[in-house]
Amino acid sequence: MPKIKSKKLGYDHKEAQSSSKVASYSSKNNAMRAFGPLFNKELGQHILKNPLIAQGIVDKAGLRTSDVALEVGPGTGNLTMKLLEKAKKVVAVEMDPRLAAELAKRVQGKPEQKRLEIIIGDVIKTELPYFDICISNTPFQISSPLIFKFLEHRPLFRCAVLMFQREFALRLIAKPGESLYCRLSVNAQMFFKIDHIMKVGKNNFKPPPQVDASVVRMEPRNPPPSVDFAEWDGLLRIAFNRKNKMVEDPLNIKQKVQNVLESIAMAETRAAKIDLDGFLKYADLFS
Repeated sequence: MPKIKSKKLGYDHKEAQSSSKVASYSSKNNAMRAFGPLFNKELGQHILKNPLIAQGIVDKAGLRTSDVALEVGPGTGNLTMKLLEKAKKVVAVEMDPRLAAELAKRVQGKPEQKRLEIIIGDVIKTELPYFDICISNTPFQISSPLIFKFLEHRPLFRCAVLMFQREFALRLIAKPGESLYCRLSVNAQMFFKIDHIMKVGKNNFKPPPQVDASVVRMEPRNPPPSVDFAEWDGLLRIAFNRKNKMVEDPLNIKQKVQNVLESIAMAETRAAKIDLDGFLKYADLFS
């Protein structure tokens, strides 16, 4: 069997199943194999079933034979198997022990099993090992947390090819003045070069989600921007949500941010029209 690790704390903050329990799902998996895995929509489980799209996603990552690939939410392993064809090693982080067991069985007794490590747990709460590239059919409820985790991840990885619900993906590449332009847009574009790769129709998934998906390729800017992330993100939070009185302010910078915004008479409606360079100029006022 491939190396399997377990992590504590799931999406509901309950302890994740230990690796020793993965085997306990075997009999259930055997019983349900005739009908296919039972997917948990609460965990955002929509398995990509189109092999051509899976291959296209992997190709866009530009994998090298020396690469360690991280996969978030591997499910039953359709993308995983294609990653194993090219990467030196694949680290797959899966929340659902049932699907982790299915993935482990898929490589059992094959040469690929020695190059696959399965971590059972919440990727947002997991201390990630070193990786060169990331591939993900991202569960919808961790889309934003995953982006913000990658914003501060070090050492820098080479690129990430990520699939999201289409509207979320379009927020990542939205430009000033567009309706989807928001704090997420500015943060993502500050730290990454982002390209929209393809639109993926909902019928390419099992079970089909309610909306279409899109794939983006994100390449970290190297060197990363030399900003204090807490102050930078604090500026964006307040700029895009001036009416929100419940903004978390662990570093007590809210008043400082508001003073800067008031000094330049920036209204909430204006924030949606300011580009990255504009926000950087405002950030300089902190220094």
